[in-house]
Amino acid sequence: MRHKAKRDIRTDRAWSILHRQFTCLHGQGTNTRGLVVIPTYNERENLPDLVSALLTEAPFLDVLVVDDGSPDGTGKIADSLAKRTKRVRVLHRPGKLGLGSAYVAGFEYALSRDYCCVIQMDADFSHRPQDLPRLLQAVDSADLVIGSRNVPGGRTKNWSLLRRFVSKGGSFYARTVLGLPIRDCTSGFKCFRREVLEAVDFADVKSNGYGFQVEMNHLCHRAGFRIVEVPIVFPDRSTGRSKMSWRIFLEAAGLVWKLRIRRAPTYFEAADALGVPPERGLSAERVSDATPKVERALGK
Repeated sequence: MRHKAKRDIRTDRAWSILHRQFTCLHGQGTNTRGLVVIPTYNERENLPDLVSALLTEAPFLDVLVVDDGSPDGTGKIADSLAKRTKRVRVLHRPGKLGLGSAYVAGFEYALSRDYCCVIQMDADFSHRPQDLPRLLQAVDSADLVIGSRNVPGGRTKNWSLLRRFVSKGGSFYARTVLGLPIRDCTSGFKCFRREVLEAVDFADVKSNGYGFQVEMNHLCHRAGFRIVEVPIVFPDRSTGRSKMSWRIFLEAAGLVWKLRIRRAPTYFEAADALGVPPERGLSAERVSDATPKVERALGK
């Protein structure tokens, strides 16, 4: 089953609102754009449709594909997409080096090119392009926005009971041990303001698998950045194979306690984009109403 980029008048209106919002917030310079970082490994069936959807629906977003030497030729497909438009770039890595390091490579690329925000998302359509407006609207009043399955309006689709139990149990476990004000600690659909990534010392990031999501949440929370969750629908992938395994899950579970007892992480100085000092431990509920215009545009 292939995914097609579908035009929808409600989605178009939401993107129009966001485009005007970004221009007002950041001006007309080169840093008015955001970057979507997509790590890939054997995603040739999904990547063309996903990139097409992003380029069509989000005119102020560029796309960076970070491919780990996919044996199915995903990297070559990404190169062909990049030849068609300057809005697509590709980073080739020599092998399967891990999800966390792929995102770090994408973050460092974004910081070197002066993007104002960075979105991370999966290549398999589990993270839907039509949910992006909520994340981008909310980043106006938060430093890190998480697309959440576990807040009102968020949900999974076509998941087994066991998978839902493992996902929610893992989030509860991480939230309890680390004291995180986050309902969906393992979500990989996020939007970071540039200032957050400038402040994080990536040399301090120790995880490289799915625990990377928890560790980045922990680092942002300890630094006092404002974190908000917005609802998303998370369908199961329709093509390709999931990279999740019990080994990866157990590694992430052990990481939580390592984060709990580790020394205080290092942060670099970064200007606060909103002009006020960040409040440590700000709960998501404080900015839960961050997306009213987009929600109305989407007809929710």
